[in-house]
Amino acid sequence: MGEHLIAGHSLDNRASVVALTHCLELLQGRAHIWDVWAVATAQEEETLGGAATSAFDLQPDLAIAVDVTWAQGPETPKHKAFPLGEGIPLGWGPNIHPGLHRAVKETAERLEIPVHLEPMPRHSGTDAYALQTARQGVPTLVVSIPLRYMHTPVEMVDLRDIRRAGRLLAEFVAGLEVGFRPRLTSDEP
Repeated sequence: MGEHLIAGHSLDNRASVVALTHCLELLQGRAHIWDVWAVATAQEEETLGGAATSAFDLQPDLAIAVDVTWAQGPETPKHKAFPLGEGIPLGWGPNIHPGLHRAVKETAERLEIPVHLEPMPRHSGTDAYALQTARQGVPTLVVSIPLRYMHTPVEMVDLRDIRRAGRLLAEFVAGLEVGFRPRLTSDEP
């Protein structure tokens, strides 16, 4: 299988929880001024109920949905999936706040973490919509982890992608300053 690959069932959600846990572990040793909530939600593939109630209650200043996306496999067209171990897809579409996308992408570039553009022309298929539309609206982004053989007993993920996602999130949070929200809507870096 390879040194960095693992396979098993239910990695769809577990990979995201591991990335969030890695983010939180990295943040323990870093100064950051913002409170960070990591929420493992229920009903993401049905009603988005867990994300909707969490975002409504927490009233976040921004939200990042961490989920998996389709990884390339044998005979998968390259334009329909992402390679394992070669970077983190960042969602782009109507569920995605352009300023937040730009800020996270710039963080990835600074850290030399490879990222891919993941087109999401409609509902992203993640918790992002419920997060985005909570209360008065929340700037939202989707950070994805490529996963091969999704929704099967032998899902496969590259541990480097999980670590990269966690590190990217931690570094982004640690770099947030007090007045970050107005800069999300500005054309200035």
